[in-house]
Amino acid sequence: MTADLTTLPAPGADAAPGRPWGWWHSGAGSLPEVRWAIAATLLFAAGGICQLAGAPSRLWWALYLTCYAAGGWEPGLAGLRALRERTLDVDLLMVAAAIGAAAIGQVFDGALLIVIFATSGALEAVATKRTADSVRTLLNLAPDKANRLDPAGREEVVETADLAVGDVIVVRPGERIGADGQVIAGTGDVDQASITGESLPADKQAGDEVFAGTVNGAGVLRVRVGRPAGETVIARIASMVEQASATKARTQLFIEKVEQRYSVVMVAATLALFAIPLALGQDLQGSLLRAMTFMIVASPCAVVLATMPPLLAAIATAGRHGVLVKSAVVMEQLADVTQVAFDKTGTLTEGRPHLTHIRALPGTTLSERELLTLAAAAEDGSEHPLGRAVTAAARTRGIRLPTPTDFGAVPGQGVRAHVAGHLVQIGSPAHLLPEGTGGPARALVAELEDGGHTAVVMLLGGHPAAVLALADRIRPGAAGAVDRLTALTHAAPVLLTGDNPRAAAHLAAQTGITDIRAGLLPEHKVDAVRDLQQQGAQVALIGDGVNDAPALATAHTGIAMGHTGADLTLEAADAVITRDELDTVPTVIALARRARRLVIANLAIAAAFIAVLVAWDLLGDLPLPLGVAGHEGSTVIVGLNGLRLLRGAAWRRATGGLTERRP
Repeated sequence: MTADLTTLPAPGADAAPGRPWGWWHSGAGSLPEVRWAIAATLLFAAGGICQLAGAPSRLWWALYLTCYAAGGWEPGLAGLRALRERTLDVDLLMVAAAIGAAAIGQVFDGALLIVIFATSGALEAVATKRTADSVRTLLNLAPDKANRLDPAGREEVVETADLAVGDVIVVRPGERIGADGQVIAGTGDVDQASITGESLPADKQAGDEVFAGTVNGAGVLRVRVGRPAGETVIARIASMVEQASATKARTQLFIEKVEQRYSVVMVAATLALFAIPLALGQDLQGSLLRAMTFMIVASPCAVVLATMPPLLAAIATAGRHGVLVKSAVVMEQLADVTQVAFDKTGTLTEGRPHLTHIRALPGTTLSERELLTLAAAAEDGSEHPLGRAVTAAARTRGIRLPTPTDFGAVPGQGVRAHVAGHLVQIGSPAHLLPEGTGGPARALVAELEDGGHTAVVMLLGGHPAAVLALADRIRPGAAGAVDRLTALTHAAPVLLTGDNPRAAAHLAAQTGITDIRAGLLPEHKVDAVRDLQQQGAQVALIGDGVNDAPALATAHTGIAMGHTGADLTLEAADAVITRDELDTVPTVIALARRARRLVIANLAIAAAFIAVLVAWDLLGDLPLPLGVAGHEGSTVIVGLNGLRLLRGAAWRRATGGLTERRP
């Protein structure tokens, strides 16, 4: 039932990949597997209602048999294809068991098996299609058109796919850059978080590298194209996600890993139970009845339910507490995690700068509040994230801002304005502190930057007056999550970030992470994950940006931040933290491990029932009604045992007794 990722379907115009509730509108509802599964489920429900209501048996038999046809043709066909390749697929076994059940009057049991398998195949097809569509939507980050300069210096609008290496393009404020290349003229601040994960825009000037799909914040840039469209960093990210999804080994539930041997033994035993007594002179009806009874009591209904209810109950419990786990397979994978890796910006941190403090320089007579008032008023007209952080800090403190005059902003350098009789200039130290000047200010800037802050200088009347320190804020609970994950996995988490080593080290010190790998591009994050895997670790990677998507697809388990996560990241991930609460990560891993223990207990119960009933049928004379009762009883027992994880106590126990968070 596995769909092919190598040929991607065209996404729908109204697709909404990346949002769990938009799966139908994203085109998944048009998948044949989904339509047939829905039809089989409705027919099964209709048959059950008619049977309970005492309708004529011909009616509910017809509904059940139509359910067989709707939900069983696809797995049956897949099983026959596998049989041609000399492989006995569990799909074919389930169809055969369902037909056998109908042959001896147990049509309800067979229909239930059909519905379970049809639904499983539909969910797999939906997940595969959404991932494929999201890979295509990633390419929309790069604009379709760019302004290229012709040999005469005139601008012409061209398709970005037609840009050649050496062409020069013009990028205005607010536009996405159309190609990877090098700035040859102009200055600006470029938001390249989608590529590097940096929380702050990067100042760009002549000689600096820029990437396709990143956004120019201010200033006009002229960029010489360095790579063709198919080789840009954003295109390579899409390719890496697609390849990781297509080549990653198909993961299976535990019971599927033994399906081949079980299938062969069960089919061989059923045929033997039919043929051998018949050859020894037993009547046809007696031989068929014994063989069909065996097939019913040995069928893996209880085994399937032994596996699924604990995992599905764990998924439901995790969902109520802010973690969307996409499948039962993922819940099993979470139980195997032995090493956790974190992205930095937007994952361990909130992903946006905040003003942490203002440091007045010697000779400044104004108070901190007065300095903030002047700085915020000067920055009020700025679109730069640092300027917005300063004005937000003033408004949070209830400061009424005076109206500035003569406002001006220079991309990559800063702002200037007249505020309450003062000439206020705020900008980068490199611009406002020429070489050989501003000794105390330079020392303070160095101190703040060593502490992981971004420092900007404030001049009053042309003289250094203060240094403003800004930093991305660590998420609440991040340090506690790191501690609990270390205790749970017996391995300290790793930090993988595209940010600079100094900022990464500062953040790691706050959270207790000691293994830091900074300055990583998307392909380097993939290499880091593979390096951990080669050391024997089952890696869970937690990230939010487009640059994290290839590594999320490569990791044993990928976990995305729901609020800040990009669409592709949410699709590449196996689980989503819907409320961005990091302390739910160790809890859901502990819950997954508890679910696995219940699965093992249920499998033991189911195996014991099957063994007793099969032995009775082989060595004695097991009445068919008693065999069905025993088979259904084992199914009910393991189902109820697995559903224990739906109770609120399951989440509290997984948190180690911590107070339960309420939505």
